[in-house]
Amino acid sequence: MTSPSSHMREQAVRDGRERLEFYGDEGRGSGWLFFAGTIVGLAGVMRIFDSIWAFGYKGALPDGLKDGVLGSNLKHYAWLWLIVGIGLVIASALIVLRSQVARWIGYIAATVMAVSAMAWMPYYPVWSLIYIAIAVLTFYALARYGGREAT
Repeated sequence: MTSPSSHMREQAVRDGRERLEFYGDEGRGSGWLFFAGTIVGLAGVMRIFDSIWAFGYKGALPDGLKDGVLGSNLKHYAWLWLIVGIGLVIASALIVLRSQVARWIGYIAATVMAVSAMAWMPYYPVWSLIYIAIAVLTFYALARYGGREAT
Protein backbone atom coordinates (compact mmCIF):
# COMPACT_ATOMS: atom_id res chain seq x y z
CA MET A 1 0.00 0.00 0.00
CA THR A 2 1.30 3.44 -0.85
CA SER A 3 1.19 6.32 1.52
CA PRO A 4 -0.88 9.41 0.71
CA SER A 5 2.28 11.55 0.45
CA SER A 6 3.88 9.27 -2.17
CA HIS A 7 0.62 9.28 -4.15
CA MET A 8 0.58 13.11 -4.05
CA ARG A 9 4.23 13.19 -5.13
CA GLU A 10 3.49 10.92 -8.11
CA GLN A 11 0.51 13.13 -9.05
CA ALA A 12 2.71 16.26 -8.87
CA VAL A 13 5.33 14.67 -11.13
CA ARG A 14 2.63 13.61 -13.59
CA ASP A 15 1.09 17.12 -13.51
CA GLY A 16 4.52 18.66 -14.05
CA ARG A 17 5.09 16.49 -17.12
CA GLU A 18 1.66 17.37 -18.48
CA ARG A 19 2.34 21.07 -17.93
CA LEU A 20 5.71 20.76 -19.68
CA GLU A 21 4.07 19.05 -22.63
CA PHE A 22 1.33 21.68 -22.76
CA TYR A 23 3.68 24.67 -22.70
CA GLY A 24 6.56 22.97 -24.43
CA ASP A 25 10.21 23.51 -23.74
CA GLU A 26 10.73 27.21 -24.41
CA GLY A 27 14.50 26.95 -24.37
CA ARG A 28 17.22 28.55 -22.36
CA GLY A 29 16.92 32.29 -21.91
CA SER A 30 13.58 32.64 -23.67
CA GLY A 31 12.33 35.02 -20.96
CA TRP A 32 15.37 37.25 -21.40
CA LEU A 33 14.92 37.27 -25.16
CA PHE A 34 11.26 38.16 -24.74
CA PHE A 35 12.33 41.05 -22.48
CA ALA A 36 14.89 42.26 -25.03
CA GLY A 37 12.42 41.96 -27.89
CA THR A 38 9.80 43.87 -25.93
CA ILE A 39 12.19 46.71 -25.07
CA VAL A 40 13.39 47.03 -28.67
CA GLY A 41 9.76 46.92 -29.86
CA LEU A 42 8.74 49.65 -27.41
CA ALA A 43 11.63 51.79 -28.61
CA GLY A 44 10.37 51.30 -32.17
CA VAL A 45 6.82 52.24 -31.26
CA MET A 46 8.12 55.36 -29.52
CA ARG A 47 10.04 56.35 -32.68
CA ILE A 48 6.87 55.85 -34.74
CA PHE A 49 4.97 58.14 -32.36
CA ASP A 50 7.81 60.69 -32.67
CA SER A 51 7.49 60.57 -36.45
CA ILE A 52 3.71 61.06 -36.30
CA TRP A 53 4.26 64.07 -34.06
CA ALA A 54 6.92 65.48 -36.40
CA PHE A 55 4.71 65.06 -39.48
CA GLY A 56 1.90 66.98 -37.76
CA TYR A 57 3.96 69.67 -36.01
CA LYS A 58 3.11 73.20 -37.21
CA GLY A 59 4.93 75.33 -34.60
CA ALA A 60 8.23 77.20 -34.75
CA LEU A 61 11.33 75.08 -35.11
CA PRO A 62 14.18 75.30 -32.60
CA ASP A 63 17.20 77.40 -33.62
CA GLY A 64 19.55 74.43 -33.30
CA LEU A 65 17.70 72.54 -36.02
CA LYS A 66 19.04 74.87 -38.72
CA ASP A 67 22.46 73.24 -38.48
CA GLY A 68 21.12 69.71 -38.09
CA VAL A 69 22.39 66.79 -40.11
CA LEU A 70 19.14 66.48 -42.07
CA GLY A 71 18.62 70.22 -42.51
CA SER A 72 15.94 72.47 -41.09
CA ASN A 73 12.91 70.59 -42.38
CA LEU A 74 11.28 68.54 -39.61
CA LYS A 75 9.72 66.22 -42.21
CA HIS A 76 13.18 64.79 -42.98
CA TYR A 77 13.56 63.80 -39.34
CA ALA A 78 10.03 62.39 -39.32
CA TRP A 79 10.84 60.07 -42.22
CA LEU A 80 14.05 58.95 -40.49
CA TRP A 81 12.20 58.24 -37.23
CA LEU A 82 9.47 56.36 -39.08
CA ILE A 83 11.98 54.13 -40.89
CA VAL A 84 13.96 53.48 -37.71
CA GLY A 85 10.76 52.77 -35.76
CA ILE A 86 9.50 50.25 -38.29
CA GLY A 87 12.93 48.61 -38.37
CA LEU A 88 12.99 48.30 -34.58
CA VAL A 89 9.49 46.82 -34.44
CA ILE A 90 10.43 44.21 -37.04
CA ALA A 91 13.70 43.51 -35.22
CA SER A 92 11.83 42.99 -31.94
CA ALA A 93 9.76 40.18 -33.46
CA LEU A 94 12.86 38.64 -35.01
CA ILE A 95 14.77 38.80 -31.70
CA VAL A 96 12.20 36.50 -30.14
CA LEU A 97 12.68 34.16 -33.11
CA ARG A 98 16.48 34.27 -32.49
CA SER A 99 17.45 36.04 -35.69
CA GLN A 100 21.13 36.93 -35.66
CA VAL A 101 20.63 40.08 -37.75
CA ALA A 102 17.98 41.30 -35.29
CA ARG A 103 20.37 40.52 -32.46
CA TRP A 104 22.92 42.97 -33.87
CA ILE A 105 20.22 45.59 -34.46
CA GLY A 106 19.27 45.10 -30.81
CA TYR A 107 22.89 45.64 -29.73
CA ILE A 108 22.97 48.94 -31.58
CA ALA A 109 19.55 49.98 -30.23
CA ALA A 110 20.53 49.16 -26.63
CA THR A 111 23.78 51.08 -26.96
CA VAL A 112 22.03 54.13 -28.41
CA MET A 113 19.43 53.91 -25.63
CA ALA A 114 22.10 53.96 -22.92
CA VAL A 115 24.18 56.73 -24.48
CA SER A 116 21.19 58.94 -25.26
CA ALA A 117 19.91 58.60 -21.68
CA MET A 118 23.11 60.20 -20.44
CA ALA A 119 22.14 63.47 -22.11
CA TRP A 120 19.09 63.65 -19.81
CA MET A 121 21.07 62.87 -16.65
CA PRO A 122 21.18 66.49 -15.35
CA TYR A 123 17.42 66.92 -15.79
CA TYR A 124 16.01 63.49 -14.88
CA PRO A 125 18.72 61.59 -12.97
CA VAL A 126 16.60 58.74 -11.61
CA TRP A 127 14.78 58.10 -14.88
CA SER A 128 18.07 58.28 -16.79
CA LEU A 129 19.65 55.67 -14.53
CA ILE A 130 16.60 53.40 -14.90
CA TYR A 131 16.71 53.84 -18.68
CA ILE A 132 20.43 53.00 -18.73
CA ALA A 133 19.81 49.91 -16.57
CA ILE A 134 17.08 48.73 -18.96
CA ALA A 135 19.45 49.22 -21.90
CA VAL A 136 22.21 47.27 -20.13
CA LEU A 137 19.80 44.42 -19.32
CA THR A 138 18.66 44.37 -22.95
CA PHE A 139 22.27 44.19 -24.13
CA TYR A 140 22.95 41.41 -21.60
CA ALA A 141 19.94 39.41 -22.76
CA LEU A 142 21.04 39.62 -26.38
CA ALA A 143 24.68 38.84 -25.60
CA ARG A 144 24.00 35.95 -23.24
CA TYR A 145 20.98 34.27 -24.82
CA GLY A 146 20.67 35.69 -28.32
CA GLY A 147 23.06 33.26 -29.96
CA ARG A 148 22.07 30.30 -32.05
CA GLU A 149 20.36 27.47 -30.22
CA ALA A 150 22.37 24.32 -29.69
CA THR A 151 21.14 21.50 -31.86
